[in-house]
Amino acid sequence: MIECERLTKRYGKTLALDALELHVGKGELHGFVGPNGAGKTTAMRIFATLIRPTSGDARIGGVSVTKSPERVRRMIGYMPDFFGVYENLRAWEYLDLYAGCLSLGAKERRRRTEVLLELTELKDKREAFVDGLSRGMKQRLCLARAMLHDPALLILDEPASGMDPKARLQMRRILRTVGETGKTVLISSHILPELSELCSAISILYGGKTAFSGPAGQLRRRMNGQAPLLVRFAIEPGAEQLDSARQALGSQMNASLLPGKDGLWEILPAGEEKPAQATAQDEARVLRLLMAQGLPVCAFYREETSLEEIFMEVVRDDAQSDL
Repeated sequence: MIECERLTKRYGKTLALDALELHVGKGELHGFVGPNGAGKTTAMRIFATLIRPTSGDARIGGVSVTKSPERVRRMIGYMPDFFGVYENLRAWEYLDLYAGCLSLGAKERRRRTEVLLELTELKDKREAFVDGLSRGMKQRLCLARAMLHDPALLILDEPASGMDPKARLQMRRILRTVGETGKTVLISSHILPELSELCSAISILYGGKTAFSGPAGQLRRRMNGQAPLLVRFAIEPGAEQLDSARQALGSQMNASLLPGKDGLWEILPAGEEKPAQATAQDEARVLRLLMAQGLPVCAFYREETSLEEIFMEVVRDDAQSDL
């Protein structure tokens, strides 16, 4: 649905996007992650045809944002991180006003308004004035506004910004429902755990370039394979058993068995600062070695890495590759 070809944007001497390459598949809920200044909002504004790139191009559904911006606008719904509302209008009047701006007929305006009020869980607020709505309700109303013309692609810049936890859960539920209709959704957010739960794919931007782009599960596997293996024993093993296990792990797997926190033991590659990428076969071999030494293993698993840790690791690797 979105294809970038060396998308570049300069603001004077500042390089906001540096030959960005990005692919967002049709029907994906795609998370857009990056530190402040990474180029996320600039890229989204180019996709929304609000600004033009300095060089390169982006295509939405095969249509160039630079050559055919009017066609692109009919295909997208854009929700910026900051937006204005007409606070002296009722919720349904607000949507009806924008539906009229889109040249929808009176019957279609009414139909789309009611459908979207229900989708965004605002049906009971139909007659409420916009200035009386909570921050979360206003966000959902603006999401409804972005969907009035039934776009194939939604571009949402920080849609959960400023929401309380309950409102964020509600927004996440609504976006899942939107995704189930087959729409493509590009979501920018700094609330990384929510993206990992919601999105089927994630792109990490750093320095105006893509540091990672792919399925969310692939990103987790990439980093969790480097997390320590954790072991818990049913009873504390004796010194002889531990020595025997350490010798076996050292000679056959080049690994060390070290005491960790809360009664857990860690298995790490010997003499390395960071665990090497491990496979399921490696893990099975380690477990067999421990069992062969008579150790009473009652738990054996790899430590889960948070998305924040994954993000920092990917950004660090990308920064080092530029040196």
